[in-house]
Amino acid sequence: MTISATKVEFDADTMWVSLEDGRTLGVPLAWFPRLMAADAAALAQVKISAFGLHWEALDEDISVPALLEGKAG
Repeated sequence: MTISATKVEFDADTMWVSLEDGRTLGVPLAWFPRLMAADAAALAQVKISAFGLHWEALDEDISVPALLEGKAG
């Protein structure tokens, strides 16, 4: 069974990923330099799919299963 993200939010240092099972992951932005360097408008352009998170303009793809394992990417 794959767990998908339902929402992504940011604060100054952390990406918060809400999951369909009710958990929320706090992931350091330092793991993702492209996201860390992006402005709020670019970060808001995330596309959530069953496979993970994607920011086309930033050329960034993040796997939710990898995040659950504590890995960047």
